[in-house]
Amino acid sequence: MGTGSGRTGGQRRERALEKLHGVAASDRHLVELFLEAISAERGTAANTRDAYALDIGQYLCHLTKSGTSATDADTSHIRDFVADMAARGLSARSQTRKLSALRQFHGFLVAEGHRDNDPTTTIESPVRGQPLPKFLTADEVDRLFEAVHMVPGWRGVRLRAMVEILYATGLRVSELVSLKCASVARDGRTITVRGKGGKERLVPLSGPARDALEAWLPVRKQLLESSGGARPAPVSWLFPSHSAAGHLTRDRLAKLLRDLAIPASIEPGRISPHVLRHAFATHLLANGADLRSVQQMLGHADISTTEIYTRVLDDRLRSLVRDVHPLSDLRI
Repeated sequence: MGTGSGRTGGQRRERALEKLHGVAASDRHLVELFLEAISAERGTAANTRDAYALDIGQYLCHLTKSGTSATDADTSHIRDFVADMAARGLSARSQTRKLSALRQFHGFLVAEGHRDNDPTTTIESPVRGQPLPKFLTADEVDRLFEAVHMVPGWRGVRLRAMVEILYATGLRVSELVSLKCASVARDGRTITVRGKGGKERLVPLSGPARDALEAWLPVRKQLLESSGGARPAPVSWLFPSHSAAGHLTRDRLAKLLRDLAIPASIEPGRISPHVLRHAFATHLLANGADLRSVQQMLGHADISTTEIYTRVLDDRLRSLVRDVHPLSDLRI
């Protein structure tokens, strides 16, 4: 599998280089600077850099045919490129990915002083046919936490800590269950998360999440001490269990969350760890958080993945106007 993956990366690099043939040397230099920057500042994986090079190369080739360059292109050139992608039959998903690469490239050019403005800011992403993420409303989240507080004993203390952390950080379920005690900062205000590709990110904890974690740690210690040596010592997992992995499993946490559905008056199919991740992102954006910050906290490599949550908010706004506006009989 590793060999095949290497060939794919090499082929992508070759295709990217081919796309830069015929492009002005000044534009090729800007692409190289951009790729170096995202590698140094974000630790972007090689395959992701190759994909950016390919997408931007196609764009620059299109500009060259139009007789312009990356530093002179305006909004009309971006729209022409988007129209060309659609005419060539590219899916909305592929168009969105390429447009995201252009946004980052032009944002870099502005930040580094190569341009005075960003021509991509007024360009809307193509409508994608994929379903929107499922999420819980703020009221449903409140009911979920009420149900969590009804779970008795140490299991309730543990579940409250896990649900509070999920909603406060938007962690992937695999990231949550594999947290170690050392991941929590000394002051309890942040946690260090190892995400996809082994990349680490620092995520802040809310006050309720810190309180829930503070309540869980002494209970966790008592449970380990009362195990009578049945567990290997020292145990590093924040949420240890008797599973083969040594920590609570993803499936077990998903089952515990589904068990909360009925007391929380929520359909069981609408509750999962990933739904809480979606709720975290959607509620942050709804309350004024900027997209780039949400991207960093979620650990998304590409901001186009985060942008889908803005579509959730657009849909909610349309629904609100349709349902409560006095002119709701008009089509929106």
